[in-house]
Amino acid sequence: MTILAVAAGFAADLAFGDPRRLPHPVVAMGRAITWAEGRLRGAFPQTSAGTRAAGLVLAVALPLTCGLLTWGILHVCGMVHSGLRFVAEAWASYQILAACELRRQSLAVARAFSKGGLVAAREAVGLIVGRDTSVLDEQGVARAAVETVAENASDGVIAPLFYLMIGGAPLGMAYKAVNTLDSMVGYKNERYIDFGCASARLDDAVNWIPSRLSALLMIAVCPIVGLDARGAARIWRRDRRRHASPNAAQTESA
Repeated sequence: MTILAVAAGFAADLAFGDPRRLPHPVVAMGRAITWAEGRLRGAFPQTSAGTRAAGLVLAVALPLTCGLLTWGILHVCGMVHSGLRFVAEAWASYQILAACELRRQSLAVARAFSKGGLVAAREAVGLIVGRDTSVLDEQGVARAAVETVAENASDGVIAPLFYLMIGGAPLGMAYKAVNTLDSMVGYKNERYIDFGCASARLDDAVNWIPSRLSALLMIAVCPIVGLDARGAARIWRRDRRRHASPNAAQTESA
């Protein structure tokens, strides 16, 4: 039943993309992180160790809460009717996955290049990367788009599918919470170097297998789309350790 629900959710994501006018769990997670950060920082000593401890509490509590809450909702739905549980799990899977959105955003950059030139392409790629794109040349814009698609193919598609297949929507939602934590607090700047440490390390851990699986899948499909699988494998073996992120390196090098 879980596999069928995940398959239904994946099909819905491919067909419709993110439900823009409906509540999304990632938005709720983001609000919870912002709320919890302020309270946890105030509850622990204002030292490096205290801030790290506060971040650790958040890194453990949010994924557990999201996973258990999802499990509870599915359990209640199952008590009402097995069909209702199926629909709820399919819907949760649909909201966790982001294949259609990733494709839409990357194609928007390509269309901006062809219709509006470099300035439009800079604006389009600026919507999907977390850095200043105003000074990028054409090669820089293309590189930024490819890097983002490569990394998010794992974070937004393969890794969620991996955890959905293992533990259904509860584990998938817990993974999404980890991923959202990393995107919000997993930075090495002055504000988050301590508070986001646990979230960043947890994200590295849960993405270790999916990122490598994603790279292998990219190489495997090269012949299907007319690309050089041997060349991709060679570059992957050569460059996968030449990156600050041990997981992003896998898909970006492939």
